[in-house]
Amino acid sequence: MATVVELAATQTSRTEQALPANIEAEAAFLGACLIDNRVLEDLPVPLTPDHFFEPIHGRIFERMAQVAGNNMLANPVTLKPYFESDEAMRALGGPGYLAQLTGSGASLIGARDFARQIYDLALLRELVSVGRTLVERATDTSEALDPQAQIEEAESALYRVAGGEAELGQARSLGQAVTVAIAGVEKALNSGGHLSGVTTGLASVNAKIGGLHKSDLLILGGRPGMAKTSLATNIAFAAAERWVRDKADGIPDDKNMGAKTVFFSLEMSADQLATRILAEQARISSEALRMGRISHHEFDQLTEAAARLHELPLFIDDTPALTIAGLRARARRLNRKHGIGLIVVDYLQLLQGTGKAGDNRVQEISEISRGLKTLAKELNVPVLALSQLSRAVESREDKRPQLADLRESGSIEQDADMVLFLFREEYYVLGREPKRPVDGDDVKIYDDHAKWAAELERVAGISELIVAKQRHGATGKVRLHFESQFTKFSDLADDRYQGYDDDE
Repeated sequence: MATVVELAATQTSRTEQALPANIEAEAAFLGACLIDNRVLEDLPVPLTPDHFFEPIHGRIFERMAQVAGNNMLANPVTLKPYFESDEAMRALGGPGYLAQLTGSGASLIGARDFARQIYDLALLRELVSVGRTLVERATDTSEALDPQAQIEEAESALYRVAGGEAELGQARSLGQAVTVAIAGVEKALNSGGHLSGVTTGLASVNAKIGGLHKSDLLILGGRPGMAKTSLATNIAFAAAERWVRDKADGIPDDKNMGAKTVFFSLEMSADQLATRILAEQARISSEALRMGRISHHEFDQLTEAAARLHELPLFIDDTPALTIAGLRARARRLNRKHGIGLIVVDYLQLLQGTGKAGDNRVQEISEISRGLKTLAKELNVPVLALSQLSRAVESREDKRPQLADLRESGSIEQDADMVLFLFREEYYVLGREPKRPVDGDDVKIYDDHAKWAAELERVAGISELIVAKQRHGATGKVRLHFESQFTKFSDLADDRYQGYDDDE
């Protein structure tokens, strides 16, 4: 009958002989589990059969966990029927190998240490594999050279080794999923019954959509001039500020209604974005701020706002011409370093694909939207991506956006968990101003301008956030107040605590 030592000796004769492994630790750990099944209930790391270097050990662990999970005793006797026809087990002398594993009761003492070593060595083997692949691809000049793409691919693989794959790609039982769902409901209940995700900073929007949910891709669309970036910066600031406030109040991270946020600004520089956020928070006209036309009192307001913003966990990445792979790599890096809880992308159409889609822009946009959804699931955070709309909106009498207006690809609608459109009627009314009357003009000119002024007064400062698609609830509209001079959104007094639905 083969012994554990003999099995370990065969390790050096394999093609993987340089790979780090400890067959004796695997055997000792399995022996401890077979002696006392409670070892399986208190593992320091999330072990799976794939973490075992010796395949037969992986199969023993898998069967043992399955039997113990069915509230049965997992020992050499109960496991024997499962391995009587196993060829690898026969090579070790048959099911008697299971009894051999339990030969040393001393293994119980170090079971947790053995488990951690098995896990760590598996990560090292995965790291070796990533390194070998990287070297092979870097030295292979038969394919088109694209070092940046190789770097991004390698970083993605390293992220999975670093822990991303411990959660990704593995099935969860319904019971585990239900536990997570209950935690979300409890979070919403504790927040006052309307917020289960990251706050938007707007009570009426939170009431309508429940906040920004983990693993969701949210698309915020609108024509130029609708203030999409302003709303996105408002949300990013509110999430970061709420994270700091809840942290200061001693609220644990899993119940925090805010989030550390990264804002990928592909259109504006970090300085421009920071200036806009400063204007919002100091309530100073951004135009006056850029030109320096402010009073000493306003400057004091500005420095006070800057002090509040200084410690916020809000990161801005203004790298131009980012590829979707590059954005994902940067997001992973920030997540590892800072624990990012919200990603904002301004805007989707300025991202580039990997180039595999050729010159087909529709396929490239499809690749980008899929990549953003994958990123949301991979990091388990909400991703809010801004999107341009087609010009078809301008040709309609009712200029409220529709799902069909999403520019360049229907896959954006398909990949998104939620699609929001921003609409400001005030923008279009301002553009329809008739001739201003002067002394001596016809009465009709006065009447036309008076009607226009009345219409402008009716819509001034009013913005609609249209929920066109929502996997978690109903569609509808939320009315918001928009102060264009400060580029700041806030709740309307009459809609503060309810999502406003209007199907007229």
